Amino acid sequence: MQMAVISAAERSAMARARELALEGPRGINPQVGAVILAPDGSTLAEGHHRGAGTPHAEVDALSRLAPGAAAGATAVVTLEPCNHTGRTGPCAVALIEAGVARVVYGSADPGEASRNGSGRLRAAGIDVTRLDEPEADALIADWLFVQRAGRPFVTVKWAQSLDGRAAAADGTSRWITGPEARAHVHGERSAHDAIAVGTGTVLADDPQLTARIEGRADAPQPIPVVFGDRAIPETAALRRHPRPLRTAGHELDRELRALAADGIQSLYVEGGPTLASAFIRAGLADRLTVYLAPTLLGGPRTALDALGVETIDEQRRLTVTRLEQLGSDLLVEATTESEQ
Repeated sequence: MQMAVISAAERSAMARARELALEGPRGINPQVGAVILAPDGSTLAEGHHRGAGTPHAEVDALSRLAPGAAAGATAVVTLEPCNHTGRTGPCAVALIEAGVARVVYGSADPGEASRNGSGRLRAAGIDVTRLDEPEADALIADWLFVQRAGRPFVTVKWAQSLDGRAAAADGTSRWITGPEARAHVHGERSAHDAIAVGTGTVLADDPQLTARIEGRADAPQPIPVVFGDRAIPETAALRRHPRPLRTAGHELDRELRALAADGIQSLYVEGGPTLASAFIRAGLADRLTVYLAPTLLGGPRTALDALGVETIDEQRRLTVTRLEQLGSDLLVEATTESEQ
């Protein structure tokens, strides 16, 4: 099979399209960027998707050109042009009508209704090539996960002593880890769409659940989600969170699907052994992020509760994907079998 030839200008345009994509919001739709190139490789126009109901990236870029100006051009897009009519029309049709001669795209569209825009373009006589780079899927990895699983990607985090305790016998837990590990946690918070705790953690610790990053007053903030039935006090710090507070019940799978329906692609579960164990027990933890502190606490306050493991044959094997020292602490990241 003959390998597709990608020009240096097209590769550079794809890198630029990924930058443009990140200017759009995360949500129900993926972040997508597009660059229109003239036959000589120069840039004619750029565009990106600005959220549900707004023009897709290709159409946004085309809208910046005079009628007919895209004839014979190349459209470079981070995601395969869509092939269906939703709130907006098919991008494949818009490109055909604009008269482009070539389309280079990154990720394949996984949607049941929207996929195969590339086939529609080829049928119209347009040269179509996929630039299969890992950066393309990485750009929208959480969105792609939602399309496959119907729920957000879930990271479960906890900090513990070397003997597996999350708190001292009297319940105090600030601080097991050092400042470097805590700074890393704030970066993780900012990288997720939402952050979850249980009502027990709210009542015991009154957490802020904000991302506080030195030198980043504009750091993205996760939406706070509280699982459980108990009332959240009006004086709780979460009531002053910059994002609207959400509450959720005990049926985790149903609640996760509701979050996905509202455009939440990733969830950071931070709140206590009860909630962390519930997600793991239900098979809903996709990544585990554990901070190990070089200290011993003893006592009953273990980092996890029962996971439904009765015998050694039922142990939940993980794949370690990252080991890193943060100050005096050790960060261990692992994926569950569902993500291996």
